[in-house]
Amino acid sequence: MLLSELATLDTATIQAIHAGQELRRRLAGLGLRLGIRVRVMRRSPFNGPMQIRVGHTDLIMRPADAAHIEVQTSA
Repeated sequence: MLLSELATLDTATIQAIHAGQELRRRLAGLGLRLGIRVRVMRRSPFNGPMQIRVGHTDLIMRPADAAHIEVQTSA
């Protein structure tokens, strides 16, 4: 499943990042690395940006960038 497919308040763990070197580096700088748990806090209407929480930090991310992050949902 992709991060962009998660519903509001879903929690998941990052399994893979399918992106080029530059996007991968930018995501790592934001704290998005393999094994990190993320939670979708809010989604904007009309496929707008989504707010995700990584630890105690909230990030705003475009769905196009979130579509490069493969996650596994928590059961």
